[in-house]
Amino acid sequence: MKIVIAGAGAVGTHLAKMLSHQDHDIILLDQDEEKLKEVDSHLDLLTIVGSSSSLKDLKEASVKKADLFIAVTQSETTNITSTILAKKLGAIKTIARIDNQEYLIPENKEYLQSLGIDELIYPEKLAAKEVISYLSRSGTRQMYEFSGGKLLLYGIKISSKSIIMDKTMAEVAEMTADVDFRAVAIKREDVTIIPRGHNRFSRGDLVFVVSKPESIEKVMLLAGKQKYEVKNAMILGGSRIGQKTAVELGRKMNLKLLEIDKEKSLKLADLLQDTLVINGDGRDKELLKEEGIHKMDAFVAVTGNSETNILACLLAKKMGVRRTIAEVENIDYIDLADNIGVGTMINKKLLAASYIYRFTMDADVQHCRWLTVSDAEVMELTAKKGSKITKASLKDLDFPDDANIGGIIRDEDSIIATGETQIQANDKVVVFTMPSAIKKVEKFFK
Repeated sequence: MKIVIAGAGAVGTHLAKMLSHQDHDIILLDQDEEKLKEVDSHLDLLTIVGSSSSLKDLKEASVKKADLFIAVTQSETTNITSTILAKKLGAIKTIARIDNQEYLIPENKEYLQSLGIDELIYPEKLAAKEVISYLSRSGTRQMYEFSGGKLLLYGIKISSKSIIMDKTMAEVAEMTADVDFRAVAIKREDVTIIPRGHNRFSRGDLVFVVSKPESIEKVMLLAGKQKYEVKNAMILGGSRIGQKTAVELGRKMNLKLLEIDKEKSLKLADLLQDTLVINGDGRDKELLKEEGIHKMDAFVAVTGNSETNILACLLAKKMGVRRTIAEVENIDYIDLADNIGVGTMINKKLLAASYIYRFTMDADVQHCRWLTVSDAEVMELTAKKGSKITKASLKDLDFPDDANIGGIIRDEDSIIATGETQIQANDKVVVFTMPSAIKKVEKFFK
């Protein structure tokens, strides 16, 4: 596939890195020559210095031959303009990053599509949706829903109270025959394991599980976790993520939002009628005490600074908060933050890149997520009639060792996969895969 990416910022660079390993013909276009030199020295792709809103530069980037044009510069106006121009020049499919909720209103979205913008992506909205999802399912990490919640994928840490600690997958399967779930991966320190029957669960493992919604409490008990309801929460940072989260959750729980900028705090107080907005520094221990941090069930740090978010979450945990979520935009900090116990992490660039990535695949992909604390990916793919995945039961298929099928959605039913399961045409299949297996998995679903 020929792909042109406009914008060598965080999202564009990470997306280029993901795609460069998948045999695509990639061109990265940006006005910043230094940024492009940095990318060019690490990745196998073509870089062009130029403006994505310039017809001359778009033509130089061979946009007319592009199967996919992706505009992810820092300027929403540039993204919209360049995407429209790319479509007129001949790009087959176009995607634009936006920063305006107004464009996602159905009639406005339809209008933009008529101009040539096939898909819109709003990273902050994706991030807020993640936060809301995590707060709704206490005790889990990285919660993802498939087909409207018919199947769930989530991460659970194995505690010392877990009854499955030190037991193999096969032993756990025997003792939990009444629990409908499948462990599809284990993150142990810095390594992601695709488990088989002989693999053991160890204390501190982050286990990724696929289950039906009704099984989640039983799975949590197996891992030594207890469900609790988030009734009181505090948000640090009046960013777009913080605002969108507060708008959604303000009527559902007692919510406080801390913002260090006084003028911004006043604006937020008018905007967020159901949230108590406080002007102050969320890293101030005394301020947190005054605002009742010890009464909070959750603490969400979404300032524009990764270090501030990590430190604030650690402080909140030390002061008794059970559930902490940090926006960590520096990818190099993610493993460190996970190892020191920050809690759940969100990253806009990973969310945006994952959302876009599915449009680069040959198979019919409904959802695609690159997991924040793992180097793996989870996808929801539709099995096509006559595809290899439908030819035999899972145990008789030569499915890649570095991938795992967690479950299937068939019409209105959800099924947890076993070796005896046979996938049928039009089934939606939840697959957990390492980067090395993505192309192999695709071939099973073509």
